[in-house]
Amino acid sequence: MKKGLIIIFLLTGLFTSAQDFEYQVLFEGIGDNREFTREYSMPQTILGTRGAFELGVAIDNHRLRGGLSHLFEFGSDVDARKPKLTLYYQYLDEEKEFLFGAFPRRDKIDFPLAMLTDTLLYYRPNIEGLYGKINWDWGHQLGFVDWVGRQTEVQREQFMAGFSGEIFHKNLFLQNYLLMFHNAHTLYNDPPLHIEDYMGFAIQGGFRIPENVAVQGELKMGVLTSIYRERSVTDGYLTSNSFFAEAAMRYKNLGIKSVMSLGGGHKFMMGDPYYRAKNYSRTDLIWYFINHEKIKGKFNLSMHIVDWETIDQQQQLSIIYVFGK
Repeated sequence: MKKGLIIIFLLTGLFTSAQDFEYQVLFEGIGDNREFTREYSMPQTILGTRGAFELGVAIDNHRLRGGLSHLFEFGSDVDARKPKLTLYYQYLDEEKEFLFGAFPRRDKIDFPLAMLTDTLLYYRPNIEGLYGKINWDWGHQLGFVDWVGRQTEVQREQFMAGFSGEIFHKNLFLQNYLLMFHNAHTLYNDPPLHIEDYMGFAIQGGFRIPENVAVQGELKMGVLTSIYRERSVTDGYLTSNSFFAEAAMRYKNLGIKSVMSLGGGHKFMMGDPYYRAKNYSRTDLIWYFINHEKIKGKFNLSMHIVDWETIDQQQQLSIIYVFGK
């Protein structure tokens, strides 16, 4: 970590005189109380704060940035979790964006929780790999590769890749999501492990309320498919499909969002485990209690209904403050 800091400050000092100096500081407050049924997901309370900073230089459409991101969970020692190094190159113009390195996940990819659970933003805030996005007048498409685990004697080689995008015409839209996760062996495969492949996609079409209406929201529905195999264990690929729908609405500082998956359970490596149930729905009542340009505050009261038998609840609090230039 010391070497990483030295690299950041050396690069900053080297280029600042000739380029535009930039910085960004982030504070994030996290409160997440999960009163869950252990069969589906782990009951726990997550309370903490994240501090992150980035320093960098820019010339035309090119940026080079470095920094640190650290999560402090209340009730633990300050060094219970190691700081995460942020170090990346970015190219950005009106039509395309490209990043390479270790860069923040937030605001870059937004997959359904069935595929990528929200705790990734707590414990794995950075993508470590590459990212690209292309924009058109009628939509966008992005792709990323995230190298999750480097192969060692005890660490399995793991990487994740995905694509997502949207095309639209007036208030109608079609969204696509594609995700795969490869879970390979440790270096010497001792004790023996089986390679696992997780894949899946979602396609949803929907309608978005026009922007000139006081109530904002959208309705979309489609299909969610997951594909899994454990080599030498499963008989080929195990495939599951479900009807996948979402409705969201917001009026001033209040909102509601409901998601349901009906017909088949899904197995994604980093997905929300609730979606392993054949029938699952989640409804969030949302209060946007801070709406400043640089500060956002949100409180969720969530109800989880599993197979029409189990009802769990969750309360989430989020405060995000970002400033810089």
